[in-house]
Amino acid sequence: MNVPEHIAIILDGNGRWAKSKGMPRTYGHTVGAKNVETICRAANELGVKYVTMYAFSTENWSRPADEVKALMKLLGEYIKTCMRTAKKDNLRVRFIGDLSKLDDKLKVSIKELTEYSSQFTGLTLTIAINYGSRDEMTRAVRQIASDIKSDKLAVEDINEELFSDYLDTKDIPDPDFMIRTSGEQRLSNYLLWQLAYAEFYFTPVPWPEFTPDELKKAIEEYDKRNRRFGGI
Repeated sequence: MNVPEHIAIILDGNGRWAKSKGMPRTYGHTVGAKNVETICRAANELGVKYVTMYAFSTENWSRPADEVKALMKLLGEYIKTCMRTAKKDNLRVRFIGDLSKLDDKLKVSIKELTEYSSQFTGLTLTIAINYGSRDEMTRAVRQIASDIKSDKLAVEDINEELFSDYLDTKDIPDPDFMIRTSGEQRLSNYLLWQLAYAEFYFTPVPWPEFTPDELKKAIEEYDKRNRRFGGI
């Protein structure tokens, strides 16, 4: 089976799933966070090398304050748990997004996990926090402009490869495959540059119910795709 090297996932449907169970939205996020380890382990076993997950977008700050607070707390707890998971599963963890806007405690935890897990050689899990693709590209353009102003770059140096080197994802290959759970069929400002040639897969299954079997089903669909470039 042709397995994608890099899968990007939009973890959608946590809140709606919880509501369907008569539970608060935060319950869905908690269950969804636990599912990250399960799916990463399954992806690794299937031969996937990179997984990037959309955990908290730049737009998510507009959610109710109590939900945002709960999400930030959950992220902090997940990062602590992930210290153990990384060692157990030989998992390398990295983060993308504008991390400067997070609280100091969370930033310290992110730094510690990133440095600690850098020794591991298995699956690379990238977690997008306070991430929005338009924000990412805007930050990249600002930095390019600054480097031109300081004579580190010339305008003539700018091309697609250079621009990619200024993005948060510069250290990993672009995704081959994007999965979005819970039925929505849009990108929601996620990896707009990096997903230019990716295959898309939308499933009605909410993230808390997205099992290793569902992942395998998605990859089997990817395997059937005839990936062509340039419209030929």
